[in-house]
Amino acid sequence: MGMKELLEYVAKNLVEHPESVTVTEDTRDDGELVLTLRVADGDIGMIIGRGGRIIREIRTLLRAAAARANKRVSVEVAD
Repeated sequence: MGMKELLEYVAKNLVEHPESVTVTEDTRDDGELVLTLRVADGDIGMIIGRGGRIIREIRTLLRAAAARANKRVSVEVAD
């Protein structure tokens, strides 16, 4: 399972409208993979969580998975 698929899986299991979850990937010049997560307007709070806890844990999970593959990844949430 790739980083993009992992992020989609986690996000779809957290939100009320999983059909609206989309993840786009881009690679920066330094080789870091940037994943941009988009969800329905009503679901953004479920992804961010109280005080940003959930998105922080999602980022930690993806960084750990990327480290096992000797890659670097960052996660951004689109408004």
